[in-house]
Amino acid sequence: MVRVKSGIVTKKKHKKVLKLAKGYWMTRHKHFKKAKEAVLHAGEYAFAGRKDRKSDFRRLWIIRINAAIRELGMTYSFFINRLKSNKVEVDRKILAKIAVEHPKVFEKIVEKVTH
Repeated sequence: MVRVKSGIVTKKKHKKVLKLAKGYWMTRHKHFKKAKEAVLHAGEYAFAGRKDRKSDFRRLWIIRINAAIRELGMTYSFFINRLKSNKVEVDRKILAKIAVEHPKVFEKIVEKVTH
């Protein structure tokens, strides 16, 4: 019976995982078993982080709009309610950008919505 040697394949697999674990602390970047575990966990955290990023940005936009709208003597919830009732379809991302970069334009939007 012929013996199959898998040294080349194993070496390749180990190198791949250890390369991904570069920069990890202690044995997590040296030992294959520890590195493999660390890389798998890192992948899970990265996946979750990509999902969390969406809500993080939405939260940031709401904070920015709220800060800008309070300077004009209004609350965020009242402003959003007025936007919807007047059928102004501008998303929070654009509103936050306008509030930060072009305060005069933002004031005009607020005036249009409140009157």
